Amino acid sequence: MKMLKESIEKGLYHMKVLVINAGSSSLKYQLIDMTDESVLAKGNCERIGTDGAFIGFKTPDGNKVERKTEMKNHTQAFEAVKDALLDAEYGAIKSLSEVAAIGHRIVQGGAYFDRSVLIDADVLGKIKELSPLAPLHNPAHIQGIDACTEVFGSDIPQVAVFDTAFHQTMPEKAYMFAVPYEYYEKYGVRKYGFHGTSHRYVSAKMAELMGKPIEDLKIITCHIGNGSSITAVKNGKVVDTTMGLTPLGGFMMGTRSGSLDPSVVTFIGEKEGMSMEEMSNVLNKKSGLLGVSGVSSDDRDVTAAEKEGNPRAKLAHEMLYYQIAQYIGSYFVAMGGCDAIVFTAGLGENQPILREKVCDYLQCLGVDLDKDANNATIHGKQGMLTKPDSKIRVELIATDEEMVIARDTKAIVESL
Repeated sequence: MKMLKESIEKGLYHMKVLVINAGSSSLKYQLIDMTDESVLAKGNCERIGTDGAFIGFKTPDGNKVERKTEMKNHTQAFEAVKDALLDAEYGAIKSLSEVAAIGHRIVQGGAYFDRSVLIDADVLGKIKELSPLAPLHNPAHIQGIDACTEVFGSDIPQVAVFDTAFHQTMPEKAYMFAVPYEYYEKYGVRKYGFHGTSHRYVSAKMAELMGKPIEDLKIITCHIGNGSSITAVKNGKVVDTTMGLTPLGGFMMGTRSGSLDPSVVTFIGEKEGMSMEEMSNVLNKKSGLLGVSGVSSDDRDVTAAEKEGNPRAKLAHEMLYYQIAQYIGSYFVAMGGCDAIVFTAGLGENQPILREKVCDYLQCLGVDLDKDANNATIHGKQGMLTKPDSKIRVELIATDEEMVIARDTKAIVESL
């Protein structure tokens, strides 16, 4: 921290933020120069803890390099990231001292965090405490923070950016479940929501494109990928979102069932003699597009199967389009109207047919889709998908969660 302040005082300061997304067996990173928000380096470590571990990263000319390397744990993964950043041929920096701060994506911040924060012992303790609510994610994030400290040193500031933080403005009537209240008091059982950094980024971008303060707008943001969620943003604040206690809630996804009659869980579990853990595995990893179509969790495969006449693939898509439209319609009512709808993430950005089918349901709300514009807006393109006189503007905006993390990290570090 002392070195950072001295650099600022001497005018030698150039904010380069390393953005980290640590999973149980993976680690994604981006190095962003906040002077102009350019991405200097990006890559990922895969299969951490196995013999087949490797790091893949893009070179300055856009080619991808893959290197097999020993990564028994996250500390060794960070060593691989450090080596890639400092690589004599492909590296983006000459010294680790060029990295001013590190921003971490943290999935579950519970009710503790409604904004990004500087990581200290208290924050780390709360992330650990919340691990039961995100057993696959929070422990991995903790490993990432600890390993980062070990490799980069304790002097570099680290910031936690929570997937759940943006959703903490939800009122009680939206986030509470109709189960005995004691479970909320004892275990924190409530809706938390996820993909918050994505919803925050695209809702702010939508307001910017419309040339209006976000405080004056009602926006529905649709983050649709292998994992998906929809959020109602009224006057810049979240009033409801589809994912719940965990990312399983909401509408069907690649392998997740989404919300359903709770009796389905007990009925199938009893008939099949499944434990709660086995039933959870079915709902999280064997349902959704995969479970209904019987083809794949990858929408490209399901689309190909539907074109070949597979009725279950067609059904899976019809269910998905219907459920997305249902939630958008319910949020229109919840907010008392809607000014704009945003599609983002893998399917939202690259499947024109999904956007068209969903918007067909929304014609009754005043959505008038420009089909030519919709079909042309894929593979990195962004733009308005509706006709000029549409009562609700529909837009495709490519999400950038890493940039949100980098911006928050910059703001927090510069305020120290």
